[in-house]
Amino acid sequence: MAIVLHTIKARLYKNLLTSEILDVVDTNAVITQVTDMKTGNVNNRLTPGRNLKIAGYKIKIAGDNASNGIYFVNQATFERVWIDDTDIVANNPSELIVVIPALAAGTYLLEVTTQYTPDTLLKESRATTFDKTLTVK
Repeated sequence: MAIVLHTIKARLYKNLLTSEILDVVDTNAVITQVTDMKTGNVNNRLTPGRNLKIAGYKIKIAGDNASNGIYFVNQATFERVWIDDTDIVANNPSELIVVIPALAAGTYLLEVTTQYTPDTLLKESRATTFDKTLTVK
């Protein structure tokens, strides 16, 4: 008899409960800002051979997929220039510091590809591209 009463009460309370989605949380990696350490310029200039600080969320380079890494994509030729692992000075979930490779003058997009998440590595890599164009003069 007690089990039947609990089942009836549970069904009554279930009908009274509602749920509401308050916000959607982005679970992907995001690049929020880049700073050319030579000039101090934010979100604009690149100085080849000098450091670039990349700030964001879930951008740590991790995993064994060969595509993981940091790339500059030339906007005129679409050539992807990979940053060698030895040129990654700091590799943290919210900050990367890299040595900018010898890039030709032009405009570039910055792309980070990783399998990193705070809990475990993803099975497949995911890429995020900074939403601003960066310039080498």
